[in-house]
Amino acid sequence: MKVDLDAIKDLLLGVEKPSRYTGGEFGVPEMQEGAFDFCMCFPDLYEVGMSNLGIKIVAESIRRRGFCADFCFAPYKDFGQGLKERGVPLYSLALKKPLKEFNMLGFSLQFELCYTNVLYMLDLAGIPLLRSEREGGNFPLVAVGGPCAVNPEPLADFVDVVFIGDGESVDADVAEIYVKHGGATEEFYKEISALDGVYCPALTRPVYEDGRIKKFEGVAKVKKALVKNLDGAVFPERFAVPNCESVHDRAVIEVMRGCYRGCRFCQAGFIYRPVRRRGVETLTAQACSLIRNTGYDEVSLNSLSTGDYPQLRELLKSLKQSLPDGVKLALPSLRVDSFDGDFAQDSRRVSLTFAPEAGSQRLRDVINKDVTLEEILRAAESAFDVGYSAVKLYFMLGLPTETDEDLEEINRICAYIKGAYRKKPRAKQLRISVSCSTFIPKPFTPFQWEAQATEEEIERKQNVLKQTLRVKGVNLSWSDNFTARLEAVLARGDRRLCNVIKLAYENGCIFDGWDKELNRDGWIKAFTDTGTDMREYTRERDEDEILAWDFIDVGVTRKFLLSERKKAYCGSVTGSCLSGCKGCGLQPDCEAAKGGEK
Repeated sequence: MKVDLDAIKDLLLGVEKPSRYTGGEFGVPEMQEGAFDFCMCFPDLYEVGMSNLGIKIVAESIRRRGFCADFCFAPYKDFGQGLKERGVPLYSLALKKPLKEFNMLGFSLQFELCYTNVLYMLDLAGIPLLRSEREGGNFPLVAVGGPCAVNPEPLADFVDVVFIGDGESVDADVAEIYVKHGGATEEFYKEISALDGVYCPALTRPVYEDGRIKKFEGVAKVKKALVKNLDGAVFPERFAVPNCESVHDRAVIEVMRGCYRGCRFCQAGFIYRPVRRRGVETLTAQACSLIRNTGYDEVSLNSLSTGDYPQLRELLKSLKQSLPDGVKLALPSLRVDSFDGDFAQDSRRVSLTFAPEAGSQRLRDVINKDVTLEEILRAAESAFDVGYSAVKLYFMLGLPTETDEDLEEINRICAYIKGAYRKKPRAKQLRISVSCSTFIPKPFTPFQWEAQATEEEIERKQNVLKQTLRVKGVNLSWSDNFTARLEAVLARGDRRLCNVIKLAYENGCIFDGWDKELNRDGWIKAFTDTGTDMREYTRERDEDEILAWDFIDVGVTRKFLLSERKKAYCGSVTGSCLSGCKGCGLQPDCEAAKGGEK
């Protein structure tokens, strides 16, 4: 079956941005249905998903095995409602094939507040939400992956397969095993469960005692998938160019994966370990291919900390020599202490973004953010000298051990930056934006055991900031308190939250990651009606407590995370992996630990 767009022409003409739903993007590879049809689903708007590099890599890996890989994005409410009213199932972009006719749907989980959107897309596709309701029926496998999949339990009742870690090859391995067994047979599940990076929730069951997890029955440990050589890893030679402007409308190459720094609040810094880099020759070839095949005039050099790429100068030189004239380079992830004015000259001079995270040196030491005020000012001056006149500063509220004195130091940083700008005559007025998000304890970090500050505590801290931030020309903003609380609950949630998520969806909660769409009342009703106390998930955890994600092995040991937590309370800085191996548990797979990186 194929959905006929002519039959829903009136709907397309009546919704916001119909180009989200028509397909036909420039650069889309030709595809045909075959032995295994996969649809890469992104539970957010087209403009967001089309900017995501990971889903393009996964789709490419499926295609290179000779299978079909199409895309689908969460339709906005107007189009979703229109599909329901007309009885038209949600379909893929290129083939216009209903999602329920694919062999597997793979959802990329980038953000916890997209969980209800997964249910939204399944519902629009006419697919039962619960795995138990799909058993014995002719439905596709529902799979999830991405950073949030490291704690898959809040979605365990909805999904068949969870991909944990690097998805370049394991997704395609599962596709081949599916074809070999002629479908999702018992033998299929048994074989894929033996693969690194594959978790089948039906084969594991948490056992509770007095409201806490006592043990897990079934599969005892799931080790993440790890691609050790990025130079040899799958990477697309072309991207489909979106029909409408996307969030990041440019070509993207991944310079390296992982981060050397080990900031204690940062989940990505731990789950993507060890650091793996692509070579200059590889990156140059990838950038040239994408520019040639897409027509973009900008290349983004992505990683968690691009400034830490040891051959950055060599890479920039190679790209300038190889790319056509006029192609710009974007360096979105420069840390304060790796910032260089020469690098800034190669990037777009719109506004400079630094993330000190904490106002005082004491608190930066607690979170292992080993940057000093002097480094912040040096980086700012370098940026000002090459033409920047706007600075964005990111901080967090509610960090472990945080005091009002730590918050007051944010004013001092702003004052010093303003003073640095005034050292020389400048053509423009300096603009400083201070953004404060609420600290969220995440799995597989040294702070995974911490309590989250209550909404009342965060509101008090916000008032302290308003009273103390007196530098003229500074714009102050912060994240929504309930959103941060909900994200913390979902991030550290267990399987009992499946009922809450399902009821929240039924209460109309979708697109809650967008401020204007947050349905606070719908979520509160879901927690109330299921008898679930959010405080159970935002409380401090005992260090010997069994956590919902403890059966997942991302390579970083519990012992290391606990030692980092202890160092945090001592105000001790561990520093970068490049200053010496810290013994996190990934030494056998880490080039830095072997002394192979300088």
